[in-house]
Amino acid sequence: MSEKVVKSDIEIAQECTMKPIEEIADQLNLSKEDWEPYGKYKAKISLDVLDQLHTKEDGKVILVTAISPTPAGEGKSTVTVGLGQGLSKIGKNSIIALREPSLGPCMGIKGGAAGGGYSQVVPMEDINLHFTGDLHAITTAHNALAAFLDNHIHQGNTLNIDVRRVSWKRVVDLNDRALRQVVVGLGGPVQGVPRESGFDITVASEIMAILCLANNLNDLKERISKIVVAYDFDKKPVTAKDLGVEGALTLLLKEALKPNLVQTLENTPAIIHGGPFANIAHGCNSVIATKMGAKLADYVVTEAGFGADLGAEKFLNIKARYAGFKPSLVVLVATIRALKMHGGVPKDELKKENLEALESGMDNLLKHIDTVKSFGLPLVVAVNRFITDTDEEVALLQKLCKDHGVEAVDTEVWAKGGEGAEALAHKAVSLIEEEENNFDHLYSLDTSIQTKIETIAKKVYGASGVEFSAKAKKQIVQFEKEGWGQLPICMAKTQYSLSDDPQKLGRPEGFTITVRELRPSIGAGFIVALTGDVMTMPGLPKQPAALKMDVSEDGKAIGLF
Repeated sequence: MSEKVVKSDIEIAQECTMKPIEEIADQLNLSKEDWEPYGKYKAKISLDVLDQLHTKEDGKVILVTAISPTPAGEGKSTVTVGLGQGLSKIGKNSIIALREPSLGPCMGIKGGAAGGGYSQVVPMEDINLHFTGDLHAITTAHNALAAFLDNHIHQGNTLNIDVRRVSWKRVVDLNDRALRQVVVGLGGPVQGVPRESGFDITVASEIMAILCLANNLNDLKERISKIVVAYDFDKKPVTAKDLGVEGALTLLLKEALKPNLVQTLENTPAIIHGGPFANIAHGCNSVIATKMGAKLADYVVTEAGFGADLGAEKFLNIKARYAGFKPSLVVLVATIRALKMHGGVPKDELKKENLEALESGMDNLLKHIDTVKSFGLPLVVAVNRFITDTDEEVALLQKLCKDHGVEAVDTEVWAKGGEGAEALAHKAVSLIEEEENNFDHLYSLDTSIQTKIETIAKKVYGASGVEFSAKAKKQIVQFEKEGWGQLPICMAKTQYSLSDDPQKLGRPEGFTITVRELRPSIGAGFIVALTGDVMTMPGLPKQPAALKMDVSEDGKAIGLF
């Protein structure tokens, strides 16, 4: 008997029947004045909708997070989409809120971020490529600020900027290691003032973080004005407001601030907006999108990047704090395959049943469970099932979770879409209605920068302590002197380990976190702490995913995943 042919994600997406976007808008009771079309299947939602619905009771916010990611895959976005569809299947009014994919990892190794199998948002090709141009607008605004800064220095430098202390780099939405360190202004006096600089990937831009944390257009402009771009010869910060360009930058972003409306394969509405990485930024879709979802539906299912140690921690300590909402439930995604890899099984042996390795790898999941519990939130584990998982393995995972006071629900969203998430949807609704919710942040903003970093490292990562480089120690003193000590912390750390060493899988113990540098993101409203070797400009692998991408004669994308 021949093996069953498994369709690729893009094949499934291209075979689906999408509803015209006006029908999705009608499902949300949006009038024609509330949205504007970007083609047949995409739309921008007006920011006025939030004002119109400000007295309406908010829907329940469900946060989807995961264990520490491995090359075996976890499927967090797939479960997010599947759960949204599952809630619709059981008769609940639901909407999904996701981040926009970055071209960097899409063309590199990670692939897109539109879900997978029969739990995808569509049009998948558009979403994973240029979409509605939001990331291009952010790239342009960021680089415009860099251009205005260099022009100011060239035209006389009345702000007395020390070119050795210019902190604002340029960005591009690609993985391009050759741009990490560059020299600008070469070619003589007419070409500008030479100085060292570099590029970050667009999703690491502070403007990306600002767009995702702003509550409205005025808040966006105010946050942009606070961006620190350099320091003068007295070591005082120089901001976008000092350059007088916050208005122009806001103008470039006014359309990008509007959330994007699309749909799932099962025509469940989805808002996709903003795309910061969780290992080098705060890893959540926009505050506006989540708030709008909560006004338009009874349940909004959203996700935060990578494991609970990164995206979820930042969602709960940064995004929820600034947005002023209280999450109703956390769904923690785990796969048998990834847990076995955390238990020491190599990738090419993951299809074999291995209960011993699964139990060993469970330590990683249990640490993330403890982290979510420390925020006082109801919690359920979603077992994102693969066809190679055995019933014995699933039963063991469920037992170990139950021993830890958490239910693990068998979930088959890749193969079955919303139908595969009905059990998870029922459990989510019951937990929201019945479980006590004592949500609180892990730290007070009144504590010092050092204390906040140590709290995250010890309570979330399980570290024994934190080591600060000499540079980081000086920066803490400087930042607190500038009045920035009351801001939350955004940790930049490897996603592959609870520690800052990507090789330490499972649940490492007795390790220290090394903070090598701090970066002020004053407009976004947090301090970035860089740990280990994490980089803000990724590189491409030896065989980039782009090598398999093409376009057919009739214009259909090939090789996206």
